[in-house]
Amino acid sequence: MSTETAPPLDPKTVEVLEGLSTATLTTILLKKGLRSVWIRGSKPLQPDQRRLVGRAFTLRFVPAREDLATPASWASPISTRAAIEDMPQGCIAVVDAMGMTDAGIFGDILCARMRERGVTALVTDGAVRDIAGVLGTALPVWASGAAAPPSVAGLTFVGWQEPIGCGGVAVFPDDVVVADQDGAVLIPAALLDAVLAEGPEQERMEAWIMDEVHKGVPLPGLYPMNEATKARYEAWKAGR
Repeated sequence: MSTETAPPLDPKTVEVLEGLSTATLTTILLKKGLRSVWIRGSKPLQPDQRRLVGRAFTLRFVPAREDLATPASWASPISTRAAIEDMPQGCIAVVDAMGMTDAGIFGDILCARMRERGVTALVTDGAVRDIAGVLGTALPVWASGAAAPPSVAGLTFVGWQEPIGCGGVAVFPDDVVVADQDGAVLIPAALLDAVLAEGPEQERMEAWIMDEVHKGVPLPGLYPMNEATKARYEAWKAGR
């Protein structure tokens, strides 16, 4: 497993991405041929959770094997505890729990330590445990829900900062994650600059279309735009 991480996202990048909904991001990435970027089974535990952005720090579980998935494994050099101590400030921990929903990968103590280390959020296709305590840590969490049993009841932790599959999405270390009320979306690191360039325009265009809808303009020719509508939109932009 790699202990090298890319530098944190610069404040301007974070500001731009915080202004882009995950719905907008999936549209932009779909236009680039990427259909599987939304992490399935990962929902915000707080209903009023604001949008967050960070580089992915990956963790991987495999199915439980009785000789490895034991409480003693928590003290192993390869453990979730050791992984947390490697997490850089500002990252989003993305955990491949194989969609397991009847064992909690992290509880309140681990989430509290992540919060203390300045981790931005936890995103997983699995469950957490001690949910009241987890919420009490104020660490933003996107997960499938809660389960009382510990991770070793169904999973074996095997490593961090390596490629994973989380909720049907291939996630590589240092890719970028944006998470909001619709869930978590993965931006491949190589496409970050393109998303930053195109995202604000996509949001601007859709806001203009929404204004047109409120004015009573019918959808055909408006969404998607025909040539006449594009001309009206460009004129509106030029006149701002």
